Amino acid sequence: MPVSSDLRALLKQYFGFESFRPLQEEIIRDALAGKDILALLPTGGGKSLCFQLPALARDGLTVVVSPLIALMKDQVDALTASGVPATFLNSSLKADESRARLRGLHNGEYRLLYAAPERLMLSGMLDDLQRWRVNQFAIDEAHCISEWGHDFRPEYRQIAQLRERFPQVPFMALTATATERVREDIAEQLKLRDPARYVASFNRPNLTYRVSAKAGAYGQVLDFLRAHPRDSGIIYCQARKTTESLAEKLRADGIKAAPYHAEVAKEERSGNQEGFLRDEIRVICATIAFGMGINKPNVRFVIHYDLPKNIEGYYQETGRAGRDGLPSECVLLFSAGDVQKHLGFIAEKPPSEAAIAREQLNQMVHYAECSGCRRVELLAYFGEG
Repeated sequence: MPVSSDLRALLKQYFGFESFRPLQEEIIRDALAGKDILALLPTGGGKSLCFQLPALARDGLTVVVSPLIALMKDQVDALTASGVPATFLNSSLKADESRARLRGLHNGEYRLLYAAPERLMLSGMLDDLQRWRVNQFAIDEAHCISEWGHDFRPEYRQIAQLRERFPQVPFMALTATATERVREDIAEQLKLRDPARYVASFNRPNLTYRVSAKAGAYGQVLDFLRAHPRDSGIIYCQARKTTESLAEKLRADGIKAAPYHAEVAKEERSGNQEGFLRDEIRVICATIAFGMGINKPNVRFVIHYDLPKNIEGYYQETGRAGRDGLPSECVLLFSAGDVQKHLGFIAEKPPSEAAIAREQLNQMVHYAECSGCRRVELLAYFGEG
């Protein structure tokens, strides 16, 4: 196993950092020792490095299971720019591009492969993986495998088949937000074997959490933005049309704002994201489609225009503020009307899903209505007190 100085040399050479963040080196050492790992690190806590650096410290291929096409491209682009041989396979690629990447994988040209779970389950792909000397499966956003998680994706359940097909290959499951119940479910679903468990603190001391009764929401947002004229941030909305209308109103009031949701044309969406990262756009009005993998350190505020569906999602979205460690504000606008809207959507779900969604909504409402310190409430929810 590489000594600490070797790991730090790789850290400096490829990622430009002088030292590891909390828990990173311990996780990397366990990965290189071939252990199964369950790691819970906060948004902005450097999860990706925990599997990227081991991939450079040994031979073979690390396969990263990732839920979002945009996330794969962003991460691979950043790695390639740093000199790390990485690639991705997904439905956004033309047939000739896929073939070229598969040839590169056959020739051992890459250390990291990003793919969605459904792509890995294709019969030919499983045979290819046998030939590619896979040294680790890294499951990013691992909470997606749990029905109790805030972003359950049924296709993530297929990942367990990789354990059966590759019993000797270690698994690393990573997430930023998971309660104890979800952590246990992840370990069970992935059949993790006596995993090394790492749980970082959920406390973000530089973030201020505030809940305001929703009364003339647009006016409340405009007042906030005018009181913070130099700050940029994200306003999360439940509906796509709300992101559009809110951005339009803000532009009419002289604030550089843009919408972001899954139905915005790809070029416009990329342009809005780039403009925000370069501080040309001050405010992004977004659905939850915006944020995964977005690394903008100086987001000074996150406003929830509508009540989120659950605390995990709320925590992850607020976690996009203040990654540079400077004071930042998280404001939630709360109304009984939002609760009724959610209950209407929940009523259309199958009974088992509805029961989970209702419990999660009740916890979110409890947080919004509590009279004590909201930081204490959040930490207690995640089992940290």
